[in-house]
Amino acid sequence: MIAAAIALAAAPAWSQTDKFPERAIKIVVPFAAGGGVDNAARVLAHQLQTQLGVPVLIDNRSGANGTVGGKAAQTAPADGYTLLFSAATHVLAKQVMSHPPYDPQVDFAPVARVGEAPLMLVIAPNLEPKNLGEVIGAARQQPEKWTAGIPAVGAPSHLATLLLAKQGNVKFTFVPYRGTQPALIDVAGGHTSLLLDSMISMLPLTKAGKVKPIAITAAKRSALTPDVPTARESGFPEMTYSSWYGVWAPKGTPADRIKRLNAAINTAIGVQAKAGAWAHLGIDPVNESAEQFRQFIANDVAQGAELLRNAGFKPE
Repeated sequence: MIAAAIALAAAPAWSQTDKFPERAIKIVVPFAAGGGVDNAARVLAHQLQTQLGVPVLIDNRSGANGTVGGKAAQTAPADGYTLLFSAATHVLAKQVMSHPPYDPQVDFAPVARVGEAPLMLVIAPNLEPKNLGEVIGAARQQPEKWTAGIPAVGAPSHLATLLLAKQGNVKFTFVPYRGTQPALIDVAGGHTSLLLDSMISMLPLTKAGKVKPIAITAAKRSALTPDVPTARESGFPEMTYSSWYGVWAPKGTPADRIKRLNAAINTAIGVQAKAGAWAHLGIDPVNESAEQFRQFIANDVAQGAELLRNAGFKPE
């Protein structure tokens, strides 16, 4: 009832002067259907369709670390009818690719940041450490035996692992994977020591006892994992890091349409937050203006670039 009232209250703003949107909006998701980014995009699309009164369609274009879908959105008409829904990985294309197909900060117009999700550190069940301090201590003593799974280059999981190594003054041996699930399976099997990635991805194997949860990188404990301490609690006060999700439009999209889309997305996020839709996905909703999102991206890229540079990373 509350959701319907908010949606109806938002509707009149979309019927003034420029009647945008008058037809279907397409949201490009640069990853396969069924994954975390896709699931979040579909939750948002459902509410936007209700509010705007036009179809909001998901177009999955996976490949090349998200740049296949990114390119499809970047080269679409700059009219607000094609958007990109992606994760934090999107903004670091220039830092992790030797020949990126675009500049994420120049070739896209930030529309809205949707939410952020804490990461969880898990280790193989056969390893002895029971907390983050013990993990770091063991890795310092035998760095050659401690391997860290990296599901995607430049992803929050990669950057957060670099930050953990920096904060803990330890050197992990990094093992690259093509996605979270294969990395997680290897940790469960004892082939890789640890994985730091989105909390929601870890929950099934954590609850089944297949991997050992050590800490989350949020400022406070999560209601989904109340028994798992934060890194801050574990003696690493600066070890906070989140994955995040956002919406972009092609460069040159009219400012008034960006503003309208931002307002609609923020309203949709508020409705869904009250309904518990984001909590179910392990995402903390965010409400920002498009300009605030732009500044957030600039800060995030600067931090990520510094972590990669200090680690001696070379674009591939």
